[in-house]
Amino acid sequence: MRGWKTWLVWMALACCCMGGPGQAAERPQPWAARVTHVSDGDTLWVQPSRGGRPRKIRLDGVDAPEICQPYGVMARDRLAQQVSGRMVQVLPRRHDDYGRLLARVSVQGQDMGRWMVRHGHAWSHRYRGQPGPYASLEARARAQHLGLWQSAAEMPRQFRQRHGRCH
Repeated sequence: MRGWKTWLVWMALACCCMGGPGQAAERPQPWAARVTHVSDGDTLWVQPSRGGRPRKIRLDGVDAPEICQPYGVMARDRLAQQVSGRMVQVLPRRHDDYGRLLARVSVQGQDMGRWMVRHGHAWSHRYRGQPGPYASLEARARAQHLGLWQSAAEMPRQFRQRHGRCH
């Protein structure tokens, strides 16, 4: 009897997580927004076109230099040149440990995280020993000495460990 009750509880939890019997989990849908502010090379603020409050978004899959770190201001400025005041598509991915929305952001079909790494303005975000989604683009930018690869670049995580956060 106990096994049957455990099975029933697990099935109820599965139905709640999946949206009901026979339904797949709902995938996040992209939404349109206008970029209102760029904080740094991987963080921006957008005003959703459907209304509502402005949203802070962290580009998923990249890690740009801290704003107080060498090349940090340049990374922010390069992202701002691409997106400021423009309409973008936001594809939510998940929330990070700090509650920030991680999303893929694109302008006219061009993924801005991919663009930042390809041009040497950010790293492909490493997580648990994985090289990240844009590792091959990072390697190419590094080999071509683009952007932050023109000099010895320190990963933001290491910079924060040595100096703390900028703000």
